[in-house]
Amino acid sequence: MEYKWTVLTNTTLGGLMSSINMTIIMISLPAIFRGLGIDPTAPGEFTILLWVLMGYSVVLASLLVTFGRLSDMYGRTRLYTTGFIIFTIASVLLSIIPSGSGNTGAYLLILFRMVQAVGGGFLMTNSTAMLTDAFPPNERGKALGINQISFISGNLIGLIVGGLLAGYDWHLVFIVNVPFAVAGSLWSIFKLKEISKRVNVPIDYKGNILLAGGLILISLGFTYSLVPYGNSSMGWDNPMVILMFIFGVIFLALFVYIENKVKFPLFNLNLFKVRAFAYGNIAGFLNSLGRGAVMFLVVIWLQGIYLPLHGFSYEQTPLWAGIYMIPMMVGFVALGPIGGMLTD
Repeated sequence: MEYKWTVLTNTTLGGLMSSINMTIIMISLPAIFRGLGIDPTAPGEFTILLWVLMGYSVVLASLLVTFGRLSDMYGRTRLYTTGFIIFTIASVLLSIIPSGSGNTGAYLLILFRMVQAVGGGFLMTNSTAMLTDAFPPNERGKALGINQISFISGNLIGLIVGGLLAGYDWHLVFIVNVPFAVAGSLWSIFKLKEISKRVNVPIDYKGNILLAGGLILISLGFTYSLVPYGNSSMGWDNPMVILMFIFGVIFLALFVYIENKVKFPLFNLNLFKVRAFAYGNIAGFLNSLGRGAVMFLVVIWLQGIYLPLHGFSYEQTPLWAGIYMIPMMVGFVALGPIGGMLTD
């Protein structure tokens, strides 16, 4: 197999696995909490529910830029392979959390999911860069289009697979990752090679801390705004939430200031002067925002309201909620390669 197709196949597997894990938990939550013996609606337990849902995404959002910089410095293929190995170890640990372990099991679930997010972060940041290195300019659109299909489709496949497996045993939601993660790790170790030049520059510690800190605080602010506070059903009036947003914005403002001053910045902000880069990121952000919101709300509505009112038992709702989301996946899968080829 020509090397560029090896890279595309392996990174597609990595992107698919990483994205599946962002949604497979969402649809499997009822079965997971029943298995652990936790009532997420009980007083004091709602925060656990939020962290099970959001912990993976908080780690990803706050560390992706840092992971990208580290990959430029120490080798994209090396850290991509490291991501696969971390992801595999975390998947194994998640699959052996004992049933009936209550809050202890939930805390282990949150912790191992965060470790899994570190592996997923290395996979996501390096997939696109490795494809850019391996494919000539006139084929990159097609390659990136196929790779992006794997990521977007994985979000929806996670809903279907999670719904199918959660009805049998909640451990299967995590066990299903293990053979693919092991195969991807071995494939990456023995078949992928380093073809990009490393960037030999010092680490921008201030930039890393400010960016990660700002994104984490803002993510936590949005997370805890969902926790009831006082007489309100939401937490927007919670002083802790307000402070998180204030300090998160301050950290990001300081990040922008410092990045314009240091010799070797974590992120070159001048890239946003490139129209294609700026508008591409805005489009990607709005796409993720709309798709994620619809997916989150529709899945909860299907499982909690629509399907039970139409004769489905609560044990059946995860699977059927996933099936009802299939049309959303069909559109992405059909148009992704077409969009990439039109780009080329």
